[in-house]
Amino acid sequence: MIVAGFGFRAGATTASLRAALVAAGGGRDVTHLATLADKAGGLAELAAQLALPLIPIAADRLASWPTITRSPASLAARGTGSVAEACALAGAGKGARLRAARSLSPDRMATCAIAQGASS
Repeated sequence: MIVAGFGFRAGATTASLRAALVAAGGGRDVTHLATLADKAGGLAELAAQLALPLIPIAADRLASWPTITRSPASLAARGTGSVAEACALAGAGKGARLRAARSLSPDRMATCAIAQGASS
């Protein structure tokens, strides 16, 4: 399982999300998309366009996943250094590792990170 995890602002467009995915190196090998459960609706269109399942991640699960990135804003708002990295790892499951740390969309509205599950 290869999961693209996303963090994004309320005004992020599908184009912003797609650009973040491309910036993170997400290609044909991505099998799932993941983001916070309370933001899953904002990622649904991209998931449909790519015909990929969307994994909603409960906010209280984020802090248990160590991230490479240490964003002060993300730490204050969500208790993790990177929502995208934590969502990718949580979506890929126990033993997952990051393949790509958080990358930003050019408009800075979305971030994406890629994680690989232990069985992938």
